[in-house]
Amino acid sequence: MKPKIIEWVNPSDTEIVWKYPDEIIPWGSVVIVKEFENALFYRDGKLYGLLGAGRHVLDTQNVPFLSGLVEGLYGESIFRSMIIYVSLRRFQGKFGGRTQTIELAPLLFHGSFYFRIEDPSLFVNKVVGPQSVFTTDELNEYLRGYFNEKIMAYLSSTSIQDVYMKQTEVTERVTMLLRRDFRDIGISLEKVVFEGVDTEGPWRDRLFWMMRGGVQTGYVLQMETVKEVAKELGKSPGAAIGTGMVIVPPLMQPPPPPQPITTPSTAPQQAVPIAPPSFAICPYCGKQVPTGANFCPYCGRRVKWCSKQHICTEEARFCPVCGEELK
Repeated sequence: MKPKIIEWVNPSDTEIVWKYPDEIIPWGSVVIVKEFENALFYRDGKLYGLLGAGRHVLDTQNVPFLSGLVEGLYGESIFRSMIIYVSLRRFQGKFGGRTQTIELAPLLFHGSFYFRIEDPSLFVNKVVGPQSVFTTDELNEYLRGYFNEKIMAYLSSTSIQDVYMKQTEVTERVTMLLRRDFRDIGISLEKVVFEGVDTEGPWRDRLFWMMRGGVQTGYVLQMETVKEVAKELGKSPGAAIGTGMVIVPPLMQPPPPPQPITTPSTAPQQAVPIAPPSFAICPYCGKQVPTGANFCPYCGRRVKWCSKQHICTEEARFCPVCGEELK
């Protein structure tokens, strides 16, 4: 009787895994495994063994691990097992999703990752068998979800400014961290490529100032707080002086010192001009910096000032408050 031939016939370059459809294998069948393939025998949640490239006659003498798979059927010996083929070539996977950065900024991302099956036994034991992913489409969907879950955990602890302005550094860090996760399921992660990142709503405007002026996220949010307070005060009765003018407490600066109390006089009172605040808030450490100082007295970082005495970071090219170009 001619032996049964078991073979993964003409797999494409994109196919990763294939399961032989029949789990009853006649004694003496021949398993053909091509280069860059492995054939694995899996049953009842257990991996029994692996065959590398070559032509293998299935009996317990040629393949000793088959002794645990032998069953008798009508006086004949057969093997009962799944035969799962795994390709060892390099593949491309896709990832993408939505998460939040450490500032709770919405972040949309997508890209590609490149990988190989490094440990087929671990891969089948951890992914293919337990998850019942026996086709390439099912496997790609699983790996996409696995990748997204891991990368979202990392991006949620990263600032949006770093994601946009230090993308190479972030990509290298992501790749290093994800390699450990993929190694746990028998996969070698070779490369990660971000093909697009984006945010939504007001965060696009904030990013403009961060990237153009070189200011920190906290400083931009502080300035927005000032604007919001001014807006709310403008809605209050008696807040307006003239048209469209609002008294705004100097949130970014300490209040001016109290004026000395003078005794009543019959002479007409003259308005005493109030000196402008003599401090501003350091965009790096949040402490008070004397107006016009070149360095923060607390953190030692160099700062700049525009002609309107708004404080700016050393790297800023434009004032984040009035937009004036810095020289």
